Amino acid sequence: MAASAIGAAWELGMFDELHTQGTLDVQSFAAERGLDTVSVLGLFRALSAVEIVEREEFKILPGVHFSEAYRNKSFFHWLTRGSADLFRRAPEVVRTENRVGNFCPRDSAAIAFACREISEFCYDPWFWRTVQGLDFDFHVVADLGCGSGERLMQLLGRHPGTRAVGIDIAQPAVRMATAAAAAAGLADRMTFVQADVLTMAPVPAFEEVELLTCFMMGHDFWPRQRCIENLRRLRTLFPRARRFLLGDATRSEGVADRDLPIFALGFEVAHDMMGTFIPTVRDWESVFEEGGWRLRSKNSIDIAVGEVIFELERL
Repeated sequence: MAASAIGAAWELGMFDELHTQGTLDVQSFAAERGLDTVSVLGLFRALSAVEIVEREEFKILPGVHFSEAYRNKSFFHWLTRGSADLFRRAPEVVRTENRVGNFCPRDSAAIAFACREISEFCYDPWFWRTVQGLDFDFHVVADLGCGSGERLMQLLGRHPGTRAVGIDIAQPAVRMATAAAAAAGLADRMTFVQADVLTMAPVPAFEEVELLTCFMMGHDFWPRQRCIENLRRLRTLFPRARRFLLGDATRSEGVADRDLPIFALGFEVAHDMMGTFIPTVRDWESVFEEGGWRLRSKNSIDIAVGEVIFELERL
C-alpha cells in the first residue's frame, strides 16, 4: 500500500507540498487541487503506517522515513505506476504460452515521467562532467530513448547554436517531448522521431549527429550478439558520431537476494518477467570493441541499480 501511495503522492503534488512547506492540511490541499478528501486521507494513512509521514487527523507532517521516501519517489513511481500492469498480470506473464508479442504492456508516459527525475540524480552530475570534458565541439546531438526530451533541452540550453534529434519508440513520450520543446521555445532546434532504436531506418537528420547519447535503455540492445550488431548499426546510422555516451543500470553480481536494495530487486525482477536481459558491467565491457567502439572512460555511479556511464569513441 505504501509503495503505491508514494508514487501517487508524488504525482499529485502531495510529497512536494510536504517537502517545501513542512506540513500539509488534507482538507485544504484536496479542495485546492480538486481531489477527493477521503481518498487523499487514505493515501496518507498508508504512508503513516510505515512512518513516512505522521498524521494528526487531517494534519500531515514528515515522518522518520520521509526524506528517504522523497529521495526515492521516482523509483517507486516507476515500479507501481509505470510497471503496475506487469506486476498485476504476473501470473499470466510467467506462463510460457502467453509470452508472445507485446505480452507485458507498461505505461510509457508514467515511465518517462519517473525516468526524468531518476536521471537527474542518478546520471546527470556525471553526464555533465563527461560532456564538459569532450575534446571537440559538437553541433548536433541525438538521444536514443529520449523520453520527455529533458536531457536534450538542457544540452541546447547550455550549448547555444546546437540542434538535437530525439528518438523514442513510445508515441506518448514523443508527444510529451514535442510539447515540452515547443513550450521551451526550442521547436525550431529539435526534431523528434518515433521509432524503435533496434530496427529504425536511416533518417537524413541522423547524418549530421556528432554526439550520440543513450540513457536507461541500453539493456534493450541485448542479448550479447544482438548488442554487438546494434552497436555496429549505430555506427552506420550515425556516420559522423564521434562519441557515444551510454548510461544504464547494470545487473548486480555476488549479492544475496535478501541484501539487494529494494529498487534493485524490483528492477531486476521486473525485467526478468519482461524477458529483458540486464547486463553486468563486465558484460558491457566485453562487447564494445566488437561493436566498433573504444571505451575511453567509465563512470561507476551505483546509486540504486549499478548505474554506470560509458564514454565510447568510434574505432
